[in-house]
Amino acid sequence: MPSGSDPGAVLDALERAEDAFDEVGHGVPSYEAGIEPGGDWETQLTKACRLLEVVAVLRERDGYHTAVTELCFGATERSIEAYAVAMAGDEVADFRDHEYSYERAHQIGLFEAGTAEAMMDLYGENRTESYYGGGRPTEAQATAMSDLARAVHGFATAQIREGGVCRCD
Repeated sequence: MPSGSDPGAVLDALERAEDAFDEVGHGVPSYEAGIEPGGDWETQLTKACRLLEVVAVLRERDGYHTAVTELCFGATERSIEAYAVAMAGDEVADFRDHEYSYERAHQIGLFEAGTAEAMMDLYGENRTESYYGGGRPTEAQATAMSDLARAVHGFATAQIREGGVCRCD
């Protein structure tokens, strides 16, 4: 609860954000195009598609390595989650811990243990430093993360028996 000493602009913006997420006073919600509704694996997969689309836009603008790196970790995790929900019966709510996606990728046979551990280590050692720490991602790191995210997304999408959901290309 606000204490009364916080800036009015922050409190007003906070209230608008809370209302927006509660969908109060905004009429008919206008959801992002290109993301499948329902919260199931299709939603996770198409969120990954949209994240990868934004990565491509940012990379065309020559820079934004931090944003690209962050979005690539997100796209990788959404792709793994889509596979886990579609093929192993997981619930989206199971994936509240970022590292769980990588653990689960091995448990359900999407990736071998060494690959899943390497991806989890990459996340643990580099995402945290680039996002929360003093790290400044390089162009080479952003390029490598983009390549990894696209490879994971393509592989996970190809392993899901029901096709036609991916929005990439």
